[in-house]
Amino acid sequence: MQSGLEEISMVDVLVDPWLRVVGRDFEGYRNHCRRVFIFACELVEAEGESRQKIAIASAYHDLGIWADKTFDYLEPSKRLARAYLESTGKVGWTDEIETMIDQHHKVTPWSCNPGWFVEPFRQADWIDVTLGARNFGLPRRFILEIQRRYPNAGFHLALVRLTIGRLKEHPKDPLPMVRW
Repeated sequence: MQSGLEEISMVDVLVDPWLRVVGRDFEGYRNHCRRVFIFACELVEAEGESRQKIAIASAYHDLGIWADKTFDYLEPSKRLARAYLESTGKVGWTDEIETMIDQHHKVTPWSCNPGWFVEPFRQADWIDVTLGARNFGLPRRFILEIQRRYPNAGFHLALVRLTIGRLKEHPKDPLPMVRW
């Protein structure tokens, strides 16, 4: 199985231009994107175009948090991904990548259009957000190695900080990105 380690630069090329926008959370976010990419590639043994799609979704899936300064970030993240796809002539991938972004916090499995990478991407994000507590069949040793190679760098603390801020402003809708 190829985990995507040799192609992590695909993610970096997409995330690195956002350094100033993401600011102090940049290293944590970039490493989160790297881990999600690697986990998703490992779950489906992705190659070629599949890796490109996963890299794009990985880079843009949470970016709306910083680009639009909102914790209700799925639409802004999809908009940024769509703009990238349009600028690179990959408009045909838009529906799949927007769905990957829109459903990545879905609590239950996503079963529509099984040829798309929505479900493995969702699983990969859950693996990372739960620090490997949910592993969807990936070996614990592999998850730990990826976490060691691409450390958290405060990403989960940033999520806690953002969640608390959202809870204070919107106590009845603290997690607008969660889908059932």
